[in-house]
Amino acid sequence: MLDLVGETEFRTSFVRDPSALRHFPALVLNADFRPLSYYPLSLWPWQEAIKAAFLDRVTIIAEYDEVVRSQRSAIRIPSVVVLKEYVKPQKRVAFTRFNLFLRDEFCCQYCGSKGDLTFDHVVPRSRGGITSWENVVAACSPCNLRKANKSLAQSGLHLRHPPHQPTTEDMQRAGRRFPPNHLHVSWADYLYWDAELEA
Repeated sequence: MLDLVGETEFRTSFVRDPSALRHFPALVLNADFRPLSYYPLSLWPWQEAIKAAFLDRVTIIAEYDEVVRSQRSAIRIPSVVVLKEYVKPQKRVAFTRFNLFLRDEFCCQYCGSKGDLTFDHVVPRSRGGITSWENVVAACSPCNLRKANKSLAQSGLHLRHPPHQPTTEDMQRAGRRFPPNHLHVSWADYLYWDAELEA
């Protein structure tokens, strides 16, 4: 069984070096064949996937056509791996910039624009507002500057949705709506199998 530190490293190693994911990332599934994470999607650089397979931590269930060679062997690059031991999902959603933007669907909660996002304290810190899920929203730079240290009423801005602490289920649903730019065909069977079917 992975220890807590090892589990955290195992779970988050795919977000440490996004540039390593540009070529042949591997989708990482938990032992129940669901993605380890949808937010962000659990991807490892191909080197990490091969290392985990070599250490017998994962089973390779799909591969790219491309091959890497060592002095003694040739290995097809894994495209989907499944953990051999189940990693218990996190119950609490970490309060991070990425998760805040994902909760707010990557759009300004005042005007609805996308891109050039920052975050804003609804009740400004100078007026006693705290940095929490219930008081921070995604905001574009123009709206953030317009609001400044004013209250909503003083700024004339209105919230599209009241800020709230999301559940892991909320984030899983949101994560499915915002997949990464690259989705390999071999991942399709594992990304949405637990999504509710439309009647």
